[in-house]
Amino acid sequence: MFDSTENRISRILKSLSNGRHDFPWAVAIFQINESFLKNERTNKVRQITGWKWLLFGCLLGSLYCGGVNAVQVADDSRTAEKELSGSPNFPADFPGLVQEQPAEQPYVKTDAGYMVPFSLTIPETDLSIEMVPVPGGKVLLGSPETEEGRQENEGPQVEVEISPFWMAKHEVTWKQYKHFMSFHDAFKRFNDQGLRKLTDENRIDAIAAPSNLYDPGFTFDAGKGPNEPAATMSQFSAKQYTKWLSLSTKVFFRLPTEPEWEYACRAGSTTAYSFGDDPAELGEHAWFEENGEYTRHDVGQKKPNAFGLYDMHGNVAEWVLDMAYENGYEHLAGQENLTVATAFRWPHQWFGRVAKGGSFELPPGDCRVASRLVSEDLWRDSDPNQPRSPYWYTSFPATGVGMRVMIPLHSPSERSEREKFWQADIPEIEEVARKREAVEGRGAYGLIDDRLEKDLSGR
Repeated sequence: MFDSTENRISRILKSLSNGRHDFPWAVAIFQINESFLKNERTNKVRQITGWKWLLFGCLLGSLYCGGVNAVQVADDSRTAEKELSGSPNFPADFPGLVQEQPAEQPYVKTDAGYMVPFSLTIPETDLSIEMVPVPGGKVLLGSPETEEGRQENEGPQVEVEISPFWMAKHEVTWKQYKHFMSFHDAFKRFNDQGLRKLTDENRIDAIAAPSNLYDPGFTFDAGKGPNEPAATMSQFSAKQYTKWLSLSTKVFFRLPTEPEWEYACRAGSTTAYSFGDDPAELGEHAWFEENGEYTRHDVGQKKPNAFGLYDMHGNVAEWVLDMAYENGYEHLAGQENLTVATAFRWPHQWFGRVAKGGSFELPPGDCRVASRLVSEDLWRDSDPNQPRSPYWYTSFPATGVGMRVMIPLHSPSERSEREKFWQADIPEIEEVARKREAVEGRGAYGLIDDRLEKDLSGR
């Protein structure tokens, strides 16, 4: 009884203090708690002393009286107005923006030219990504109170202005993601041979390649076909994937924000799903709990939405950049002329991050446009490693969490501003990734440059 209760208290304190600047009081209490635990165990004290309960009472009181408010209310100092602003900034041979109006193919007219659909091949590989132009406009973020299946964190609805962008036609597939995964062993081999060394000067061009899967069964039992969507990666690993794409193609890729994702999914609709309000029609557009058969499916098999995007509902939920606050969008209520740049807040804790669209193992209500799948520590409950992986999740519903990439028409010109979309947004994630590489050999950092694919093939 003593050990189980005491350890439970310790775990709660640690989870609240570990890398969470929202709870400075929890850090202090955790440090005091650990000091006393050490002394008690040394002296073989076999009872829970009065101060322990007093300490735990203080913890609960702090949670109730003010601690929770730190995660319920968005921090306005973490806006991304600078990073989410910018201008068109593409290589000269970028195929997605043309100056003459296309005669046949669809296009989006902008001040910078005509945005067109295109396929981008990653240099020195047989991998390509199909991108679809999405016009600018406005989206009513969230869901109305009358919508069936609505959750409290989907409101109040707020209007957000969206700038044009390109969205990937399909979710990232295993064929694409496994190439990214292969860098882990390659980087370790380079490091062992003293090749392609990281320095203070070139480290900005490095990515963190995800560690090899501890138990491939969890990730692959639901499907590992080359054209099936990749899944179970963390948001951090998804962001590193977009960095690899960006440095390899010289085009700025990132994850979408939640308003951009909802706007792309709705494709002009205002209903619960992009095709209407009737969940009975979902099977024509999505793989979900009723037809998914507990497995992921090849992308692009269901009907696309009006923008030509496939699997925006179901198959796998897709990471966005945002964090979910317990009060939903209350921090944006009443604000006029909201844009993506003024509505977005950088996440400030490890969990509580948002994935959109539902998955092959979730019910229709979780596949609605406004539905939010919010990450939890429970998603890595089966991970036996300590510290737990910053790259992979190991428990339901992460089997149905993947990603889709986008390219904004307007992107930041400064490299430091682009980095914010690719790197860990709290120090603890980066610290754990580096510790696992240095101490356990799990995960590997390496350079992304024009020589990489040639060095991988020994040319």
